[in-house]
Amino acid sequence: MAPAQESLIAELERATHSGSPDICGQALTRVTDLFLASADRFSEEQVLVFEEVFEFLIQRIETRARQELSTRLALVENAPMRVVQRLARDDEIMVAEPILTDSPRLTDYDLIEIANTKGQGHLLAISGRGQLGEGVTDVLLDRGNRDVIHKLARNVGARFSEPGFTTLVVKAEGDDGLAEMVGLRLDVPNHLFQKLLSQATRAVRSKLLSVAPPGTQREIRRVLSTVSKEIAWQTSAPRDFTHARELVSAMHSQHTLNEAALVGFAKMHKYEEMVAAFSLLCSVPLDVIDSLMCSPRHDALLIPCRVANLSWSSVRTILDNRFVRQSPSQHDRDKLGKDYARLSQATAQRLLGFWQARAAASRNGDAHTLDVMT
Repeated sequence: MAPAQESLIAELERATHSGSPDICGQALTRVTDLFLASADRFSEEQVLVFEEVFEFLIQRIETRARQELSTRLALVENAPMRVVQRLARDDEIMVAEPILTDSPRLTDYDLIEIANTKGQGHLLAISGRGQLGEGVTDVLLDRGNRDVIHKLARNVGARFSEPGFTTLVVKAEGDDGLAEMVGLRLDVPNHLFQKLLSQATRAVRSKLLSVAPPGTQREIRRVLSTVSKEIAWQTSAPRDFTHARELVSAMHSQHTLNEAALVGFAKMHKYEEMVAAFSLLCSVPLDVIDSLMCSPRHDALLIPCRVANLSWSSVRTILDNRFVRQSPSQHDRDKLGKDYARLSQATAQRLLGFWQARAAASRNGDAHTLDVMT
């Protein structure tokens, strides 16, 4: 005859006195079985009784047992709150992952706190949750690595703030896979969707047109048509710098024309003001700066930036917001950053002087074009 199974009370007593991980693990399995058998019928007060037992045993069990408990409690609507929070913050990702991915008991406050303090494994697990609020995704976008960002972009249940979408679009530059994921989302604000497509490679645009639903395909074609028209207008329409010149001259006399003002013009896509500001800061005619700004070669713009002694962060912002067909890729941006670090102000000043002389010759009919990189 088989021996009678030890009572749960006796088993808990034995676990209490021995403290052995194996004995505590066995007790935990029985407590978990008992809880799950009637969890949907327990009141909050009854759940609190189980919570105390779980918390006592968790402190005495090994990683494998904690992982099993996490897996079994992850989908339970009324799982003991403190137990869930403790498991979600476990340093071992194999323990935390089931709770972080699935538990309905975690609040946005919990998720934000964990995303701010734990490693990439925890962030990756949170990124896969069925629903994510804007506050959570903002933190994940700020701290997450490439894997986290990609998983977030694929998550249709993730909501993003406008700054969050801006971050996604910026990170999609030079990352075709991310650009495709973001391009297939239905919640991207129109102006950011337009920016995404304007900076996307031909391969990305083709892929989006081939896999997007019919409605999205129509929108992609409409946006691409708009982008093409805007680019054509921006590169061909005559520009009137009169107001911009008056504005930046007034700022210069008031000592407010500086690097921050120039970057502000770039971010607001105020092309005329940006050119006029460069012209004053570098003491170079407007047409020289205009030619450099419109050059398809990104490195041409490094020259006036170095003459104006701008930081690389400011240069990068200007490169990303000038009127050319495509912003530099991440690879190009890395190379431009190294070139800018090596470029001395004296060399930049000499090159700018050379281009100024050529522009003057062109205006006098001695030359036909200003080749910015000759």
